[in-house]
Amino acid sequence: MKVLVIGSGGREHALAWKLAQSPKVTRLYIAPGNPGTAQVGANVPILSEDLDGLLGFAEEERIDLTVVGPEAPLVAGIVDRFREGGRLVFGPTEAAARLEGSKHFAKEFMRANGIPTARSETFDALEPALAYVRKEGAPIVVKADGLAAGKGVTVALDVATAARALSECFESRAFGEAGGRVVIEEYLEGEEVSVLAICDGTSFLTLPSSQDHKRLLDNDQGPNTGGMGAYSPAPALTEELRARVEREVLQPTMAGMARAGTPYVGVLYAGMMLTSGGPKVLEFNCRMGDPETQAVLPMVENDLFELFHAAASGGLQAFGPIRAARGAAVCVVLASEGYPGSYPKGRLIEGLESLRRDPEVVVFHAGTRFDESGRVVTAGGRVLGVTARGDSVRAAIERAYRAVEQVRFEGMSFRRDIGRRAIARSG
Repeated sequence: MKVLVIGSGGREHALAWKLAQSPKVTRLYIAPGNPGTAQVGANVPILSEDLDGLLGFAEEERIDLTVVGPEAPLVAGIVDRFREGGRLVFGPTEAAARLEGSKHFAKEFMRANGIPTARSETFDALEPALAYVRKEGAPIVVKADGLAAGKGVTVALDVATAARALSECFESRAFGEAGGRVVIEEYLEGEEVSVLAICDGTSFLTLPSSQDHKRLLDNDQGPNTGGMGAYSPAPALTEELRARVEREVLQPTMAGMARAGTPYVGVLYAGMMLTSGGPKVLEFNCRMGDPETQAVLPMVENDLFELFHAAASGGLQAFGPIRAARGAAVCVVLASEGYPGSYPKGRLIEGLESLRRDPEVVVFHAGTRFDESGRVVTAGGRVLGVTARGDSVRAAIERAYRAVEQVRFEGMSFRRDIGRRAIARSG
C-alpha cells in the first residue's frame, strides 16, 4: 500500500516512523517532510497548504491512504477535496474540523450536547471583553477563537494580564483573523491530560493517555508554547476517569457530530482538566497532538496503518482493542533560543548520529532542514523531540535526559522537569 503523510513537524515524523513499521506499507511519502522523515520515507516538496498539489500527487501516485497531520489543511477542507477526488483519507471534514477551527463553535457544540466544559463567553470587540474580565476577575483564561499554532491561549492570573491578552488579539492583531474573536473562560483547577480517540464516524478507540507541558520553563513558568514535552501514559487518568471521559465526552461528541450531519472521522483530541467536579474539556483538536504524538505512538503496539485504514473506511468496530506497551515513554522538546517569540535559524545540530544506536530512543525532527552542505540545521522554534521508552516513567525520563545531553546546537533550550507530575504520583 502507498501512504502519504501530510506535514513537516515532529508529529508527522512520529506518524511516518510508526506507519513505516507496517508490513502493509510498501511506499511511504511525506509532504513536505523534514530531515527526520527522509530516514523513513520519501519527502515530497509540496507544502501542506497546497491542497491542489497534494491531491494531484495522490492521484498521480495512486496513493491508497493519505494521513493529514496538521490542523490548518483540515480546517481548510483538504479531506473534502480528497473525498471528492475518490481518494481514501484519514481526517475530519472541514465542517467537523470546526471543533478546532473555532473555539466558539466548540463551546456552543459542547453546551448543546451536554459535554462538561468551563463556563465561557465570546466577544468580538475589546471594550465589552474588558468589561467582562473586570466583572469576573482573575484568574481567567483568554483564547483566540481561531487557529493560533497552540499559542493563542493566555492563562491570566490577574486582570492586567488578561487585558494585555485582549489587546494583543483586538488591537495588535497578534494572531491575525484568529484573534478577531475571543472566548473568555473560567479558570479550572486540576491536572491536565490529553485523550486521543481514533474515530470512524460512528465508533472510536482511545490511544494511551498523555500529559503535555505547555509552559516554556520549569515548574510551569513562562509563556505558553506549542508544547515543551510530554509523557505517556498519564497516571492521573485512571481507568475510572478514562471511562468517564469516554462516556461523558467522546460518546456525546460522536453522537452530536453525527446528528449534525458531520460525522467525525479521524483523530479527536480532547484536552481535559481533571477537576474536583470531574473531567472537563479544555479544548478539542481535530488531529494528533504535538508533542503528545511523539510520546503516545511508541506506546502503541497495533499496526498504525491498519488502524487508520479501518477508521477511514468506517470499519473500526471490527478492528479490536488498542494494545498498549508496558512501561512509559517520555518526549523532551529541544527548542531554539527566543521561542515562542522570534528565534534564529540555520544553527548546526550535532550529536544525532550517536543516538541512532539506542533502540529505546527516537529523535523526532520538528524544526530542522538540510543546509547547502547536507548538514542538519535548525529551522523552527521547536527543533527536536527526544523520546525514550522505559519500564517506568522514571526510567524513561532518565533515559530521555541522557539522550538530550548528547545533542547540541547553539542556544538550545529545554525543560528539565518533563514527567515530574508522574514521578510525584508514583513516588
